[in-house]
Amino acid sequence: MRICVIGAGAIGGLLAARLAHAGEEVSVIARGPHLAAIRADGLRLIEGGQEIVAKVQASNRIGDVGEQDLVILGMKAHQVAAVVHDLAAIYAPQTAVLTAQNGIPWWYFFKHGGPHEGARLESVDPGGIIADALPIDRVLASVVYPAAEIERPGVIRHIEGYRFSLAELDGKPTERLERIAAAFTRAGFKAPIVTDIRAELWTKLWGNATFNPISALTHATLEDICRFALTRRLAEDVMREVKAIGEALGIRFRIPLEKRIAGAEAVGPHKTSMLQDVETGRALEADALLGSVIELGRIVNVPSPHLDSLYALVKLLGETLAREKGRLVVEPA
Repeated sequence: MRICVIGAGAIGGLLAARLAHAGEEVSVIARGPHLAAIRADGLRLIEGGQEIVAKVQASNRIGDVGEQDLVILGMKAHQVAAVVHDLAAIYAPQTAVLTAQNGIPWWYFFKHGGPHEGARLESVDPGGIIADALPIDRVLASVVYPAAEIERPGVIRHIEGYRFSLAELDGKPTERLERIAAAFTRAGFKAPIVTDIRAELWTKLWGNATFNPISALTHATLEDICRFALTRRLAEDVMREVKAIGEALGIRFRIPLEKRIAGAEAVGPHKTSMLQDVETGRALEADALLGSVIELGRIVNVPSPHLDSLYALVKLLGETLAREKGRLVVEPA
């Protein structure tokens, strides 16, 4: 299978390396020192004390890689709009596009079948740029569970997790989905085909919308947030708001709130992805993880005062990071 991974960062790089090592014909779109390292030495993946060196075609231009069977959008949600107009150059008639972003996706109400069918979410697709440029019949959904990081240019370290839940937007099984799940399985991933991808998205988002912003603002790990009484109480309040919005949209949360928090605490001294972005000066996923939930809350008339406050603070933090070019330094007295 010809597979192009656009955004060969932590998760995209993990996917690309394992898929290539399993025999798929993989190309990656990257830039800067990361691209240079991949071209020079291959894409390297470290996991369990071993290193895989995957030979992939690497470019900073999407059009260079030719027609693909599968395109994986491995970048973060706020980076998708910048590339969608270039995707047509690598489409074959049956090319599928797999989204692999955190948070509420731009396609949430497409092939939804509910009262909001086709509604666009301004928070994650301002002006409808993605929806207008990316044919919805090409789109497949995923929920990403692995944790990974870029250790240095060209080198990905896999921390934990192998599950990528896969789905058609309408929940129906298809032959193309089965082919992609089989390729993921050959690469060593757990790739179940699920029929209610939105419910699974909310289960993951329940934690991300809560712990990511709190950790980014406090520089605390999951363990610390859950064990400090005041932030644990804040997490509970935020999670109640997220749950209320999801339930108003017909989502059933199968895990009790207390168990979800206990699960986060059990992860231990782990830095969330948003805290890692703060520490490395990258743009924050404020709109995908928070703004989108707030927008959905407005649609179903569910208030979210705690979410609103976190969103305001994280957006300001993002503006500060951008202004200071990623450097947040406390100067000595």
